Amino acid sequence: MSGLTDPSVQDDPFEYYAGRLASCPVWHEDDIDLWVIGGLAEAREALQDVSTFSSTPARSRRASDAQIAHHRTLAEHGWPRQATLQRTDPPVHTRYRKLLNRVFTPAAVRDFTPHIDEIARELVDVIAERGSCEFVADFALPLPGIFIAEQLGLDRADYRRFRRWADAMLALANRPQMSVEEAIAEATIEVEAQHFLADEFDRRRETPGPDLISMLVHAHGDDEEPFTMHELQDLMHQLVTGGFETTTAALSAGMWLLVQHPDQQQLLREQPSLMGNFIEEVLRYDAPVQGLWRQAVCPAHVAGVDIPEGANVMMRFGAANRDPRVFDEPDRFDVTRSNARNHSAFGFGAHFCVGAALARQEMASAFVAILDRFESIELAEPMPDPVHEPSIFLRPMKRLPLRVVPKG
Repeated sequence: MSGLTDPSVQDDPFEYYAGRLASCPVWHEDDIDLWVIGGLAEAREALQDVSTFSSTPARSRRASDAQIAHHRTLAEHGWPRQATLQRTDPPVHTRYRKLLNRVFTPAAVRDFTPHIDEIARELVDVIAERGSCEFVADFALPLPGIFIAEQLGLDRADYRRFRRWADAMLALANRPQMSVEEAIAEATIEVEAQHFLADEFDRRRETPGPDLISMLVHAHGDDEEPFTMHELQDLMHQLVTGGFETTTAALSAGMWLLVQHPDQQQLLREQPSLMGNFIEEVLRYDAPVQGLWRQAVCPAHVAGVDIPEGANVMMRFGAANRDPRVFDEPDRFDVTRSNARNHSAFGFGAHFCVGAALARQEMASAFVAILDRFESIELAEPMPDPVHEPSIFLRPMKRLPLRVVPKG
């Protein structure tokens, strides 16, 4: 049986998930010695059991030559990775989460919303003038890219530079077979980003503004230690990769689903109140993060399966979101699905995605602007084969060529 390392499975994994889930919600990927927890209840329980399944990277895993070269380049020319947030467990994780919760508040997202709406409308207007677009490059990338780039102190037109940084930060995870030379080149790009960010951190300490970097630098209280430069660099690495690449994937998936399901698109036009549920169904149906690694720090027994101590484990969100024990007809896209919000796309427990509210708002701003502006949206040419770039974690679409007809 093909597995998660098969590019064709990575492009369209859902038949594979269905076959695995039909046998057992937990399985072993033999070629990479990985235990996968794919059932929703089992994944939820495991993600909340940090005493068994740790987020701390396994020290026993032998680093490849490329990984060693990448880490050495960061250490010699920038800041080496320091475990924060996603790569720590409570109580260490608790401090990071407490301070970041002060940054990503509902009030902050409300304050950001008018500007996110503005960016979405501007991008839609450009597409309307042309009557066509390549949606990934013309909308799904620039919407979160412009917003985050501005928060980092970059000019909005320079978000492509930011995209290059984000790609470099994810290179090791997305391309584990890269050469030493490629790893050094990607690390060098990341070092460029780190030095830019270091200057911005210093500047915002002296002159804070209404932006994410200022909020991070000043997140501590009077009786708390501020984040160190190493901590700030690692936090920004996670926020950049988690808040940009995943939102781009979610926007692309949502648009592709509306094109593939014109009946659902029409229903959403007729009942705009379904927008929130549509967003949850997109996240359920095609989760932008398909899974995350954990390490079993002690022997575990999950769904009748024994997982040995020291094992690499992945909670597979993409499979959990198609669990037939939870979702009726899980392979059907339905914007009226009553329990769509039960998905695992943002994780569970202590590591629930800190930027979930912001991601949902970016999706809402995007699709309100799109459906308000265009009376029809259709595929302009055949999709590439495969549709997605290869990745064991993420769902980056290669391209999405569309033809649109503006209203009026």
